[in-house]
Amino acid sequence: MGKTGTTQWIKIKNRKGGQRLVPPKYQTYKKPGPNQKYTSDGLRRRRIKRSPKSIAGAKT
Repeated sequence: MGKTGTTQWIKIKNRKGGQRLVPPKYQTYKKPGPNQKYTSDGLRRRRIKRSPKSIAGAKT
């Protein structure tokens, strides 16, 4: 098990101007919501590209 506080957090800007923290592996992509989960072919969409300007950097 990891020690408490070892997770590095990345700040992401919301649509409404706020910020939230995500683990670094979700820095460049986001998981789709229920409405964006499937493509027009019916295949499962697992990742959606995140806008580069939404990444605010590492939590300090």
